[in-house]
Amino acid sequence: MSNILQLSDKHSLSVERLTMAFPHNDRLLVALQGVTLEVERGELVCIVGASGSGKSTLLNILAGLDEPTAGRAHVHGRVALMFQEAALLPWLTAAGNVELALELRGVKRSERTEVARELLHRVHLDGFEKRLPHELSGGMKQRVALARALAQDADVLLMDEPFGALDAITRDRLHEELERIWTESGLTILFVTHNAREAVRLGDRVLVFTSRPGRVGHEVKVDLPRPRSLDSPELAVIAGRITDRLKQEMVD
Repeated sequence: MSNILQLSDKHSLSVERLTMAFPHNDRLLVALQGVTLEVERGELVCIVGASGSGKSTLLNILAGLDEPTAGRAHVHGRVALMFQEAALLPWLTAAGNVELALELRGVKRSERTEVARELLHRVHLDGFEKRLPHELSGGMKQRVALARALAQDADVLLMDEPFGALDAITRDRLHEELERIWTESGLTILFVTHNAREAVRLGDRVLVFTSRPGRVGHEVKVDLPRPRSLDSPELAVIAGRITDRLKQEMVD
């Protein structure tokens, strides 16, 4: 049976009864079991869950890096995947890393320099085009990684805890950058995090995954107006409820 789902016009990605199991010693380790979800075009949806709940596994399947054991998944259009580590090529400059993505996409050599400069401008890295990765801060590296993801001209951006290793101030600035780019571009974003406040800060909806095997145990629609502050009492209340739910899932 095909793993491809036919999407309605309003959906960018859809997952139906998805299960993923890995061999582990003499048994199978079930990472995901019966996951079903849909994300509409232009929506920013966050997934939260404990370590080992299959969040990254789901993104790998959606990106086409893994085949599910059972069930079906489909993403409409081009997909870009952004990891927690920037994973920049150390011998290429910031611009060079972005240009490589453009080259792989088939952009002409004569156009790549200007397009890369514009993408780095969008993530506020003007003047850093010729810097090598070791000359950049952690936040700057993630900005380059974001520009590289945008260079793929994707319809759907999958983000696997991309800001998890950054300090609070840098993370908050990158939240603002991501929200601005998302608003301007109309991208569909599926954002994985273990941080409930980050999820409520960014998401239109938050999907709470159960502990292994992972599945959607709870959904929270975030109706707070944008832009949102991590320090707002309203955000803290919703994040607190999600955290309580996560604790309950871990106990259960």
